[in-house]
Amino acid sequence: MREISVTTISERIEEMCIGVNHALSDDMITALDRAAEEEETVLGKRILGQLQDNLKIAGEDMIPICQDTGMAVVFLEIGQDVHLTGGAIEDAVNAGVRAGYTRGYLRKSVVADPYERVNTGDNTPAVIHYAVVPGDKVKITLAPKGFGSENMSRVFMLKPADGMAGIENAILTAVRDAGPNACPPIVVGVGIGGTFEKCALMSKQALTRPIGEHSDIPWVADLEARMLEAINETGIGPGGLGGRVTALGVNVNTYPTHIAGLPVAVNICCHVNRHITALI
Repeated sequence: MREISVTTISERIEEMCIGVNHALSDDMITALDRAAEEEETVLGKRILGQLQDNLKIAGEDMIPICQDTGMAVVFLEIGQDVHLTGGAIEDAVNAGVRAGYTRGYLRKSVVADPYERVNTGDNTPAVIHYAVVPGDKVKITLAPKGFGSENMSRVFMLKPADGMAGIENAILTAVRDAGPNACPPIVVGVGIGGTFEKCALMSKQALTRPIGEHSDIPWVADLEARMLEAINETGIGPGGLGGRVTALGVNVNTYPTHIAGLPVAVNICCHVNRHITALI
């Protein structure tokens, strides 16, 4: 049994909150560079160039990539041979978020009650998802989610008879309805199967998979490629102002489901698809 102090987790999350809001992951930078090369319209190229300049300035001057520094979404994979010591893990995660958003001068966007709307002042609580896995390590994935794109996300409770055509239509419907409001170019996370809540969680997790890494399930990988092409044929384009590049990637996760259902969730993220992973 390996002991890990929750203080270590707090400290790591604090650093992750600051880092992920000032620099995109390598896969996202590569995807944006490729998009700038592939975009065919003058205005689209100009917008993508501005996004690249913004990334450079954010990294050099330690300014957040986007003014919406998101609600902290944390995926914890805790090894079953780990004994967490020194306090409650949920308190530790929130302490790390609180410290990171305060020390990093990041925008505090969380309200304590969805109706009364009083800001908590420190961007907590985070949304935390737990998984117990084999091993003696703790894997932390932090994905701050801005709400311009989050508000454009959808869940479709399809019938099995809707089949592949229904799945494709659901994905394209969500993207078309989002239009410019999701700040394209976007990354599209899709969850297929499970239940109402499971497909939504899978779609959020799909956004943390590196762009260009496709599913090892042949039909899923094929769907990812077809949907990326179809989305980029919508003409929404960078900034929603027209062009070839509407999406940088489409990532699909699947799970077994009930004989009577075909749940599909689409979780859209803007070009600031922030995700960072640490192993303790």
